[in-house]
Amino acid sequence: MASSRDRQRKLARARIERRLVNRAKKIRRKRQVQAGIGAVVALLVVALGTVWLAGGFDKKPDTPPNVVAGDCAWTLRTPDEATGIRDTGNPPITPAAKAGTRTMTIATNVGQIDASLDLDAAPCTAESFAYLAGKNFFDNTTCHRLSTNDFVLHCGDPVGKGTGGPSYTFIDENLPAASAASPSASPAATNHYPAGTIAMANPGANGSQFLIFYKDGSALPPNYSIAGKVTKGLDVVEKVAKDGALDGEGKATSDGAPKTNVTITKLTVGDAPVASPSATPQSSATTTASAQ
Repeated sequence: MASSRDRQRKLARARIERRLVNRAKKIRRKRQVQAGIGAVVALLVVALGTVWLAGGFDKKPDTPPNVVAGDCAWTLRTPDEATGIRDTGNPPITPAAKAGTRTMTIATNVGQIDASLDLDAAPCTAESFAYLAGKNFFDNTTCHRLSTNDFVLHCGDPVGKGTGGPSYTFIDENLPAASAASPSASPAATNHYPAGTIAMANPGANGSQFLIFYKDGSALPPNYSIAGKVTKGLDVVEKVAKDGALDGEGKATSDGAPKTNVTITKLTVGDAPVASPSATPQSSATTTASAQ
């Protein structure tokens, strides 16, 4: 009997030991799983924290921080006296008018040039001209460049170097339609800018600088935003072009400073839009204004 009880005790003890071993294994596996989960959570917390610190959860702006956008978008730039970028603020993002035309008067030391700005096709360009004119930005600035190759008088830079402008730029408007003519076509066949056209001078980054085309047939590509057209006084520009241009050494050139100094004494833009289009650009044969 004693031996039978001993065997039973041994079996019972063995069962208890197996249960203890199995329980220890389960506890060990649970701790391992918990440790693994903890490590993963820790890694996720670190990763999410890194993304948060880097601004990954910040609300993304609809436009870059240096752009003031609405109907018009003005890209702000830092004023710099060395290059002639003047602190002007930025025009309203909603143009005062989007239909008809607006008169622009360019009074110079050699005569007056009247123009119309196209509000239908270039409302933001017209708004920029009006805004800067209201700040007297163009007053006492020189038309610093004449190109007898491209048939343009280049104006609107406050420092006369081709680098100046307001403390904002804006994108292109009213680009001329690209010509379907063959590459061998004559300039006259790809006349994107008829005589009297007023276009912005810096494609993709327009500011205050503008071009007055005084003759048909310019070979410039269709990259320049057309703001409007001269309605009276184109002969003033034609006379300046006839006198030619000078290089930095005072020698005659096809692209340089006008031999005849041209200073804008006052540029104004009419307050109210004109419903009907202005007259077509005039040449010296039809214009009634004369150089002073």
